[in-house]
Amino acid sequence: MATVTVRTLPWYFFPRMVSAVRGVRRWPVMPLFILTFLLVLPAALAPQVAPYDPLRGSLSKRLKAPAWQEGGSMQHPLGTDKLGRDILSRIIYGARVSLAVSLVAIVVGGVIGTSFGLVSGYFGGRVDGLLMRLVDISLSLPTILLALVLVAAVGPSFWTVITVLVVLLWARYARLVRGETLSIKERDFIARARVAGASHVRIMAKYIFPNVINSLIVLATLQVGYVILLESALSFLGAGLPRPTPAWGLMVADGRELIVSAWWVSMFPGLAIMLTVLALNLLGDWLRDHLDPKLRNV
Repeated sequence: MATVTVRTLPWYFFPRMVSAVRGVRRWPVMPLFILTFLLVLPAALAPQVAPYDPLRGSLSKRLKAPAWQEGGSMQHPLGTDKLGRDILSRIIYGARVSLAVSLVAIVVGGVIGTSFGLVSGYFGGRVDGLLMRLVDISLSLPTILLALVLVAAVGPSFWTVITVLVVLLWARYARLVRGETLSIKERDFIARARVAGASHVRIMAKYIFPNVINSLIVLATLQVGYVILLESALSFLGAGLPRPTPAWGLMVADGRELIVSAWWVSMFPGLAIMLTVLALNLLGDWLRDHLDPKLRNV
């Protein structure tokens, strides 16, 4: 066993610290724990987990403090809002709303973007130029302005938010898939498929698409946190989901005038947003490291 002296302590501990950090980064327990118990599980079991109806309140219990503060009680562990609604119940149901918005927007945007990306990268030429100009237009649209225009035209609703998110998301998938397709279509197995008489649709569906799934999974995982943050911002500004939907952004907006006297009304929904987005970003980083062969072998 090597002798460790004071002079060699930094050189002794530094490699072990680096190894420990790498081990924690590759270990998905904490992101999956936060993701499961703060988003997926409460959203799936909201009627069984939530102690109260998120839409019903009692004015006699309005602005009750959290249980650990003076005037609080365990009946409402995180306190109540200005209408006497239980904040914990609304956060749990808000997880269901955020998850539903994210899944619908990402699936619809992913399908549209992946289809356009495959066609653009595979055929190239004028088709590629036209579709990429549509991608550039989509990426240049101002999010808040687009949402406000749609809200003014049709009113705030679930599908208004989905429309805004799909318009913003599909271009990201199209650009990613197009870049992957440009590289994959030049490989030998694609040339052999063409010689064998495979149609364009068959080549894109059977030979190119399976090779971009890993990248799509990573992007979708990272986009969930982005969508939740964007939906919360739109709801906060009044361009998202309508009241009294228990959305996290609306809950933060309801408490912005009470931040001094009743800080918990905005604080706990804001923490739910932060922890959920952080967990999803960590999970996306871990998936990228493990699904990318180049990073996995480092």
